[in-house]
Amino acid sequence: MHEDSIALSAADLDDARDARPAQPRSLIVTIYGSYARDVGGWLSVATLIRLMAALGVDEPAVRSSISRLKRRGVLAAERLDGAAGYALSDEGRAILSEGDRRIFGRRTAHADDGWVLAVFSVPESQRAHRHTLRSRLAWLGFGTVAPGVWIAPGHLADEARDVLTRLRLADYVDLFEARYLGFAELPEEIGRWWNLDQLQESYAAYLDAWRPALQRWRAAGDVDPEQAFTDYVCTLTDWRRLPYMDPGLPVELLPDDWKGTEAAELFFELRERLAGPARDYLDQVRD
Repeated sequence: MHEDSIALSAADLDDARDARPAQPRSLIVTIYGSYARDVGGWLSVATLIRLMAALGVDEPAVRSSISRLKRRGVLAAERLDGAAGYALSDEGRAILSEGDRRIFGRRTAHADDGWVLAVFSVPESQRAHRHTLRSRLAWLGFGTVAPGVWIAPGHLADEARDVLTRLRLADYVDLFEARYLGFAELPEEIGRWWNLDQLQESYAAYLDAWRPALQRWRAAGDVDPEQAFTDYVCTLTDWRRLPYMDPGLPVELLPDDWKGTEAAELFFELRERLAGPARDYLDQVRD
């Protein structure tokens, strides 16, 4: 069985960089990523409405969000056994699959892994592709060295190649393996290429939001499947934003008080405790 993952699409990148509450469409995508792929990628509208009601989202907001995901090509309308519902599109499945490794992989680079450089030039007549390319490079975890020159840890090279090829952006980009030779201290440059302060704040916000829940679940006796479902979907939706902001830099290049490790440990403990009961609730509602 695949990892119960959900990718962050480029359209959601701005949401990820803000500390805004999760939008209903993000919760729906989390549900499809964490459950629907195991049952053929299709869920009825009625099931989605019941699941989203447990998350405090009303029916009009659910239908509006489904329509937006359909327009974006993530979901496709499909009737099954006479019931109206939505299935993941091929594009939706590809996005989810790309996200599995990123969100659950906990990858961290080592200093001797080197770097991958993306050097691109897009003609002014195709400037829309320039915006898409920048968004996708940011989505992949690249930092900005200079206009048209972006950098990421070397372990992201294969993922970058695959994504840029699938999106037909490869014609605008050259990828290079690189080593840093100077002149400034590398940790200083890291702080210039990536906004680590913002990422640190995002990790701190995640810890503040979910430490109480983890403490509550550690102390719990009986597990309420519906509560497990609501907490799991919400924490997964909050968490899945962060790996797309974090390129997985070498530990020795990060601040001493880096909160990313603690945040990951918190998420994975919640996942271990809640994913099973949450799936039980999903099965109950679907039946």
